[in-house]
Amino acid sequence: MTRKKRRLILITVCGSVLALAVGLILFAMSGSIVFFRSPSEIEAQAIPVGTRLRLGGLVQDGSLKRGPGQTVNFAVTDHGATIAVQYTGLLPDLFREGQGVVTEGVLEPGNHFKADTVLAKHDESYMPREVADALKKQGRWQEGGAQGAPALASAKAAPVKADSSSADATPAAGGALGPRSER
Repeated sequence: MTRKKRRLILITVCGSVLALAVGLILFAMSGSIVFFRSPSEIEAQAIPVGTRLRLGGLVQDGSLKRGPGQTVNFAVTDHGATIAVQYTGLLPDLFREGQGVVTEGVLEPGNHFKADTVLAKHDESYMPREVADALKKQGRWQEGGAQGAPALASAKAAPVKADSSSADATPAAGGALGPRSER
């Protein structure tokens, strides 16, 4: 066998093994991939009961009810549809009515959602992109409005001036500290 032929066989075998490995990885991940849905999408599509997915929207005002132990019931809405959610566990500190939330869990019969994970917005300007897109598509999103949308003007900080001899940034004016530079 010539060198050229051995090299071609080696490349073919390595390519086949790589393709097989990628195929096995994708097959293994296919059961754990979770897609985001808004309440309106869940009602409009025929999503089978028992499907694992992410539900995102706003926590409906007046829907938060605490049950026995750490069980919490609330409703997630996108102002087009509403889905009741049951969650057992500790809620994030920033979880509250009228704010953006993404829950991960299983769709149950009767338009109920059994969540095993609840993610709440982490600051005043955060809204999950999928939730914001769903609200924008329905015409319910207003930049800087009362929907929990970002209000960038309220989060002003003093201009920051970095000194080349220091690893930390110092405020140029006012008493507020700016972001720290990476070390």
